[in-house]
Amino acid sequence: MPKKIVAFLGCGSWGGALGDVLSKKGYNIQFWHRNSDTCHEMEISRKHYLLPSIVFGKNVSFHSDINFAINGAKYIILAVPSQDMRSVVCRIKDSLNPKSYIVNVSKGIENETLKTMSEVISEIVGDIPNFITLSGPSHAEEVVKKKPTAIVSASNNILAAKEIQNLFSTNKLRVYTNQDLIGVEIGGSVKNVVAIAAGFCDGFGYGDNTKAALITRGIKELSKLGTCFGANTETFFGLAGIGDLIVTCSSVHSRNRKLGEMIGRGSDLKSVLSKSHMIVEGVKTAFSIKKICEKFEIEMPICEAVYKVLYKGSDPEQEVDLLMTRNLKSE
Repeated sequence: MPKKIVAFLGCGSWGGALGDVLSKKGYNIQFWHRNSDTCHEMEISRKHYLLPSIVFGKNVSFHSDINFAINGAKYIILAVPSQDMRSVVCRIKDSLNPKSYIVNVSKGIENETLKTMSEVISEIVGDIPNFITLSGPSHAEEVVKKKPTAIVSASNNILAAKEIQNLFSTNKLRVYTNQDLIGVEIGGSVKNVVAIAAGFCDGFGYGDNTKAALITRGIKELSKLGTCFGANTETFFGLAGIGDLIVTCSSVHSRNRKLGEMIGRGSDLKSVLSKSHMIVEGVKTAFSIKKICEKFEIEMPICEAVYKVLYKGSDPEQEVDLLMTRNLKSE
């Protein structure tokens, strides 16, 4: 019996790494990338354009026609930047099989609507019984090297969450289930903003004390925003919360932390982004969180400081000083 088809819409580092995992399990992978030249390059070289250590087998194909890429797919993995999610889903909504599993692996909050990815997608295609978000502490660079990793399959439908758990699980990639979809989405979004702040501190040469304080207070901000959205507080003390926050604030692979570090060393945002070959989701998410905080009158001082540095040109070291000299309070 032939293996089922898995379509990946978006072929960046994370989509590429997950596609590599499933291709090695024998699934037929159909990648979509908006750039036909990039598709052709990967088709010929059989290597990923961002992760050249990946060598794709014959069960992997590349397409610039998005509807062709999803043709026959039981599983559709959405691996595009969060701010592009709406336009991509609009392009496939009329071709979707209602029985397909729709899996979001992007982390962000839409700027214009302040909606999470599940809210954006359901607004376009309606209720999706088999919608899942895959999240957690997982750098693509380590997954492709088969370094043990644990992530979360989150869905309001536990059977759908278990389906994706079984789909992606290997002896090196352990997948847990979680029914707090909104909590997992908020955790994956906010941690990127806190990681930019962690990068500021690295750029200044601050130490372990600073990083520990930042991560601890950062989890408080994740929890605060999550509660506003109706999330389960316990989610933020699991893989999609503290787990993802730790790795994103600490790892050399973290794009968000790296961006913060370069700004902390004196670079400006525009020049840092121009040198990056990958999307740094925390930049746009910082804008969304600022607007949410204004709308619901929530205090998130770390995220507020990041917003001011990125969008108002504030001095990052001065923002750290302001954080440290706020009114004293109990923990």
